[in-house]
Amino acid sequence: MTRATTIVAVRRDGKTVVAGDGQVSIDDTIVKATAQKVRDIRGGDVVAGYAGAAADALALFERLEEKLDEYNGNLPRAALELAKQWRTDRVLRQLEALLLVADEAHILLISGNGDLIVPDDDVMAIGSGGNYATAAAKALLRNTEMSAREIAEASLRIAGEICVFTNDRITLYEVPPPEKPDD
Repeated sequence: MTRATTIVAVRRDGKTVVAGDGQVSIDDTIVKATAQKVRDIRGGDVVAGYAGAAADALALFERLEEKLDEYNGNLPRAALELAKQWRTDRVLRQLEALLLVADEAHILLISGNGDLIVPDDDVMAIGSGGNYATAAAKALLRNTEMSAREIAEASLRIAGEICVFTNDRITLYEVPPPEKPDD
């Protein structure tokens, strides 16, 4: 089980949001509260979050960016090729992380086992608080009119109330990015 984080992706009304908490734990000790485990790729067209070893995840983010360039921004194809490479490459196979990636139309989980999972619903979460965040997000999707952004943030806060490896320091990215007002 990948512990020490929670990353959630939610899609609603043409917006996809990926959010993550900021806690880093080693065993049962909190060593950092403000880590950034979610980032945008390709100018905000793709957002990725990770659970697991930070250095491994960052190496995988670089590989994902290369695959996105190779396949002209086609996230499903780039993710599939990354999953295949991750599974078959001797060096990459040793990396210990999970990636949750999304664009405007897709949410995908990529693992080193060769998994490329598309959720049945418009929500998916990973990490130690992933199950809590998933349950909260599904309930909010089904029973409220909250935006994807509001659901992602609320589900992480709920997970943080239950999971000792999740805190309330949230990093959140939206695809497509919110329009900036003209100055």
